[in-house]
Amino acid sequence: MPSVLAFIINSVVRNAAALRTVPRGTPAVSALLLGPPPVGTPWVSAAGKKDLVKKEHLLVLDEDELQEQFVRGSGPGGQATNKTSNCVVLKHVPTGTVVKCHQTRSLALNRQRAREIMREKLDVLFKGEESDIVKRKDESVQRKHEKRRKANETLERKRLLKETLEAGSKPGNDTG
Repeated sequence: MPSVLAFIINSVVRNAAALRTVPRGTPAVSALLLGPPPVGTPWVSAAGKKDLVKKEHLLVLDEDELQEQFVRGSGPGGQATNKTSNCVVLKHVPTGTVVKCHQTRSLALNRQRAREIMREKLDVLFKGEESDIVKRKDESVQRKHEKRRKANETLERKRLLKETLEAGSKPGNDTG
């Protein structure tokens, strides 16, 4: 067993630089397995989310270009999670893109969702900034920034109103 442990430690040390480039929220084990996204491709963390893009606009996957593995999942769930191999690891061989999906306890649903996520990732990879996913994500970010800006303006107006009311009600400022 020491050789397995040494292999794991060596792979962690080799991939330490790759871990620094992976976005926050990505589990470290997934980052080691999957690695960082290719340089120059936009990072869209919304893959697999509902209502981001219509499915008919995405690429069609060729099953011959995919390698599929079933591995044990991780996370909460105890023995039910640790003893079942219902986590799907899907690799698109021509591009080297890897997707790991363990969203449900069902192997069939995880296979389906892994393929949807793979289609979205390949769409972003091939179309880049012209991808519907990237466009909708950008629109969502713009709406969020606009909402935050309006909230800050409202807070500033309230603060100014409060200051003027306090200044007007101080003793010695009686105008009457």
